Amino acid sequence: GAVLHTANIRLFPEQVGYVLDHAEDRAVFFDSSLGAALAPGLAASPKSAQRILVSMGGHAPAVERAQDYEELIAGEPDTFEPGVKDEWDAAILCYTSATTGDPKGVLYAHRSTVIHAYACSAADALGLRERDAVLPIVPMFHVNAWGIPFVAPMAGAKLVFPGAGMDPKSLIALLDQERVTCSAGVPTVWLGIRDELRRSGATLPYLQRFIVGGSAVPAALMRDFDAMNITAVHAWGMTESSPIGTVSHVKAALAEASPERIEHARLTQGTFVPGVQWKLVGPDGEELPRDGQSAGELWIRGPWVAAGYYKDEKATANAFKDGWFGTGDICTVDELGYLQIVDRAKDLVKSGGEWISSVDLENALMGHPAVKEAAVVGVAHEKWVERPIACIVLREGAAATEEELRTWLGERVAKWWIPDRILFIEAIPRTGVGKFRKRDLRERFANVLVSSAASGG
Repeated sequence: GAVLHTANIRLFPEQVGYVLDHAEDRAVFFDSSLGAALAPGLAASPKSAQRILVSMGGHAPAVERAQDYEELIAGEPDTFEPGVKDEWDAAILCYTSATTGDPKGVLYAHRSTVIHAYACSAADALGLRERDAVLPIVPMFHVNAWGIPFVAPMAGAKLVFPGAGMDPKSLIALLDQERVTCSAGVPTVWLGIRDELRRSGATLPYLQRFIVGGSAVPAALMRDFDAMNITAVHAWGMTESSPIGTVSHVKAALAEASPERIEHARLTQGTFVPGVQWKLVGPDGEELPRDGQSAGELWIRGPWVAAGYYKDEKATANAFKDGWFGTGDICTVDELGYLQIVDRAKDLVKSGGEWISSVDLENALMGHPAVKEAAVVGVAHEKWVERPIACIVLREGAAATEEELRTWLGERVAKWWIPDRILFIEAIPRTGVGKFRKRDLRERFANVLVSSAASGG
């Protein structure tokens, strides 16, 4: 009957300590191989001395007082009586990835967890079947590995976990060895797998589809896997929505549509899973139409959408209103119900009073054959107040110049959208769940344009 808190030890030690204390964790179970990574977080937690620490898979010298799991349970009864008395009892606690401020806790009930698993089982959601073998390449702390560890047993599917081998070569071997038919992960994972398949000449004969989310899917990635007869299925969700909200499948209405229209639909975040209610809200609080053009903040509610943040009244008051949750995503929804995220509200660039979508710029840049990853942020500018800059990671062995990428963008976006600077960097900083940590880029390049008296945008 205890509440499961899947903790993210990739956070800064101070944040790990904060989360453990805020959640009031009484016992911490960890794999012995992660002891050294966990130790700084425990040291940053004032309440650690009160906790039971249990090491799985052997002793962990880096963590003082840790007990070995097998020694702890030796001689104990092997029977178990569930302690759940009510379906509304708390089951799981997950924390957001803290792109701004401290991580925020989201508490899931047994009821919402089961209903979420049912919803994910639908054919036009994850569509898992008993004959599937499923590999979530997603950390357990990332919204319970997107709920897949609950959906797979419900469907009777084989559930495979990656363990420590998270490099593309190891993942390809595991996908083949376990005959995985369905997988899931952020775009970075699939970019790495694609590049390794190209390099090695290996194939994935059993993999039929994978769920991809966490950030926008590059069109080139989808096309490359289509050529391997592997379908990339774009989905969207948040910690606050357990996480499933939308899944992108080709609707019957598009059966006779052009390949370009079908690809556009697949690249959107998809259509809402039954059970999720939604609305788009404009800057003055008005509800916006479903026309594919009107962009506003997405608000959602439903049986697996949170009602608030755990022990955080201020954050709850800011994000939850009258039973609705404000996602912070600026979106459009078209006449067929396909959701398109224009940007995170905090990531939009406001240049001279006009909005620029960092997501659209990133997608356009990642369409260039030399670009592996692109992150666009707004920084201070003396004339326009704010202007976009782009941080680029090139593919291994590829080359491109700033002028070449400017020309590429000039054929795809409005001229005044083109970033004032295109910077080539070795890696884009990420959160523990693989999302771009744009705050770090804003801080790093905060003054890169302040000496400019004007912009060509």
